[in-house]
Amino acid sequence: MEKTQSLWMDTEAVAAPRYSGKLKVDVAVIGSGIAGLSIAFELIERGLSVAVIDRGKIARGMTARTTAHLAPVCDDGATEIIKIRGEEMARLSWESQATGVDRIETIVSGLNIACNFRRLDAYMFPGPETKQADLDEELKAQKKCGVGVEKVHGVPGLVQQKNVGVLRFRNQASFHPARYLRAIAEQFAARGGKLFAHTIITTIEEKSGAVTVRTAGGDTIESSSCVVATNSPINDRLALHSKMAPYRTYAMAFTTPKDALPDALYWDTMDPYHYVRQETGPGSVNYLIAGGADHKSGEADDAFARYDALEAWTRHNFPDVGKETHRWSGQVLDTIDYSAFSGLNPGNEHVYVHTGDSGQGMTHGAMAGLLIPDLITTGKSKWKNVYDPNRKPLRAITNYARENMTAIKNFAEYVAPGEISSYEELERGHGAIVREGLRKVAAYRDTNGKLHKCSAVCTHIGCHVHWNSLERCWDCPCHGSQFDIDGTALNGPAISPLERID
Repeated sequence: MEKTQSLWMDTEAVAAPRYSGKLKVDVAVIGSGIAGLSIAFELIERGLSVAVIDRGKIARGMTARTTAHLAPVCDDGATEIIKIRGEEMARLSWESQATGVDRIETIVSGLNIACNFRRLDAYMFPGPETKQADLDEELKAQKKCGVGVEKVHGVPGLVQQKNVGVLRFRNQASFHPARYLRAIAEQFAARGGKLFAHTIITTIEEKSGAVTVRTAGGDTIESSSCVVATNSPINDRLALHSKMAPYRTYAMAFTTPKDALPDALYWDTMDPYHYVRQETGPGSVNYLIAGGADHKSGEADDAFARYDALEAWTRHNFPDVGKETHRWSGQVLDTIDYSAFSGLNPGNEHVYVHTGDSGQGMTHGAMAGLLIPDLITTGKSKWKNVYDPNRKPLRAITNYARENMTAIKNFAEYVAPGEISSYEELERGHGAIVREGLRKVAAYRDTNGKLHKCSAVCTHIGCHVHWNSLERCWDCPCHGSQFDIDGTALNGPAISPLERID
């Protein structure tokens, strides 16, 4: 598993058994992040029988590695989404995600969930390269989408931003994602839902109007419909993966005195941008959570330098922060047109998919909890076309070409030399690619000196994996698969482990 642990992981995970045997349900949901659990909860509320299956612990995937901004505002800006998708689609995108946040609020209130949900303002302030005219253009675009936003002078509590024009977004939200999802999972189980952890799904077969889900152990689940909500889909090779790209993002938590800052969300306009929020801490302190420093997955291995830069930026803008308490990273799948793929999987009639959260996993996931149950039970939703996984956005062709250059460059690495010339050069606690004859080997030497050797060929479509020193795993730059030091697949789209080499 990945090495770092987020602030949210301090909350105990929901216990669930490994799946075995045979089971028949109305809907099988693969993946237990906010999308999977939201979908499962809504389906069981509608009277359907549902099983949720996860490769790891319940709600411990990428959802546990978020910073949990409940902000329906497009992560890439309203100006960009309107340019690519037009005003109506941009408006429906904001409306659908705002409705998802409303649904979270309703559930929290109705079930009395202690997850610190609250409504608050968000502030977008300019980076060094952003002109006030750029903010004015974004303000107009946001208003076209229906967003409650205004331009104000300065950001409360931020000395460095007191003399600049900034955008203030009303009625945003924040919460503790692990506490919320733990409560949802418990309520789901109390209503008769089935939760299964540590279960690897290998095949999803649709035949004669039914879906068979098969595990690595050969056990099966029969269902009328199946939902694949595994962050990156495990049920196809390229239909969706070629329209999105994986990015590694970093987060840190610091102590800060209670009431030192207004409780708000903060974003700047740098590229990559920074994002900041607070969470209630013990006694007289809160946690300030800062994130950013993104890069394409597998294309950089300098996490510690990025953390230094993120900390320096945070302390410069928020000088009251105290000691660091947590640092973690996560993976974001950015689509070429800034909206998730959520709905019927291309080529299927009863298999649905949710992926491509584009930095808005919380709001996209909450939206999927409304969209996909509607599609399963009625076949209709006013947001269906916004998130249609089969869409081919022609205006995003430049983004498509740019992101798919990664695979072309990656395959060229197979004719290049290894990163080191021999295994003897590999220090303890480090990984590197070594050429061994005609093949490339992903080699890691553990702290006891034992050498672990696997093929460097990703088992998804054969790209070349790279070492991730922070998480101590192998990352695939093409579509975001991750593998443990022994080759075990940690995150999709890969299912099979890297080939072990003795």
